[in-house]
Order: sequence, then structure tokens, then C-alpha cells
Amino acid sequence: MNGMAASDKIFKLLDLPEATGKTAEPDADCAIRCRDLHFGYTEEKETLHGLNLEFPRGSFTALVGESGCGKSTIAAVLTGRAAGYTGSVTIGGRELSTVKESALLQNVTLVSLGSHLFKGTVADNLRIANRNATHEQVIEACKKASIHDFIMTLPQGYDTPVGELGSTLSGGERQRLGAARAFLHDAPHILLDEPTSNLDSLNEAVILKSLAEERRDKTVVLVSHRASTMRIADRTYSVENGRMS
Repeated sequence: MNGMAASDKIFKLLDLPEATGKTAEPDADCAIRCRDLHFGYTEEKETLHGLNLEFPRGSFTALVGESGCGKSTIAAVLTGRAAGYTGSVTIGGRELSTVKESALLQNVTLVSLGSHLFKGTVADNLRIANRNATHEQVIEACKKASIHDFIMTLPQGYDTPVGELGSTLSGGERQRLGAARAFLHDAPHILLDEPTSNLDSLNEAVILKSLAEERRDKTVVLVSHRASTMRIADRTYSVENGRMS
């Protein structure tokens, strides 16, 4: 039954028409802005209600609120995973609906609650973010994500297989590898959706400090329900029932 449900989703995806008319290239020096943003997963129920947000370049912004308030939906809209919004969403000075998928992937990095890992080595899974990364760059990204020391304890270090879907790793270790991917990708806009939910306070602090340093030439948006994120952010938006409060 699980296989049939998954197959149904795959075939629906394959049947989607090819995106056309998207030609815009974002400007990395521009902010992310939302103006009168409305969105609903169904026509009957709206999730986001007229939001006005701005995430300037060089800033670290936190979106905080209780579970189910709409924080992750905002991240989904900003990364193009939730289409059909009304209002205006601009990334790099370009309306999101006109930005090419390849350009969006190049300019925006998303770190979600569950980082997907594939059969292969630790290094293979990290280089998904940057195929041309040197070993030194991979190590530097892992240090920023507080995962390098753990990797060095593995039997083959960076060449250790992680198993199907990262089955040999804990949830926190997978999360830190996801954060390392973000640092390795080095995109101008970084969106993180509960990236430290499975981490202890020490590892969380290392990653947050690294993200704060990254904001010097990037736009960093962190979705979290943890109060600790508010202390390190430049600005904080509180989301409640799909509205800003």
C-alpha cells in the first residue's frame, strides 16, 4: 500500500507540464520581500493571510511561532515548493513566479527538518551540494556544521557509507550533515526550517554561530520554535495563525 501511494505521487509529478515562461535570473545582492502574501494548500482554507516581510541581504532573520502557525509554509513558498500564492514574492529583485528553477536552486539553499541522505559515502552525500568542492572545502563546511569531529570517528572517515536513507546515522547527525551541505553550497540566500530541532545546545550553538558569520554577504532566514534562535538573529518575526504578530 505504501508503494502504491508513492507511485501515485510519482506519476502525478511526471504528468505535470513542463514549466515555461520562467526566464528571470535573481540578483544575489537584493533582498527577499513578500508583499500582501496569501497562500492556501486548498481553495477552502487559507494558511497565510496577507503577510508583509523583508529579509535584507547581510541579515539573519528568525521566524518563530508555535507548531502549525505557518512558519514552514512561508519557507515552502520562498523556495518555490508551494506554488499558487497571491500577492508578491521577490527573490533577488525578481518575482518568484518568473524565476527559472535552475536559477532558484543556484541562489537559494533550503535546510529542512529532515535531511535526505542517499546510499553512498558521507563525502558523496555532502558533494550533492557542490560537485566541484575540494576535500578542504568539504571539511570546512563540516566544521561549521559541528559534524567534522564525529565524521573522523567513523571507520573510514569521509569515505564511510551512510546506508540507505542514512540509516546508520541518528537524526541529529543527519541534520548536521544537512547544515554542512548548506555551507558547502554557498548560495546567496539560505533558508533553514527547524535545522537544529534534534541537536543538543552545544551543537546548536556552533551552527548558529556559523550562520551568524555567514550573514555578512548572504540572506539567512531561520524558521524555529526555539527561543535560542531569537537571541542570535538580527530581527525576529513572530508568526501566529498565518499572520504576523
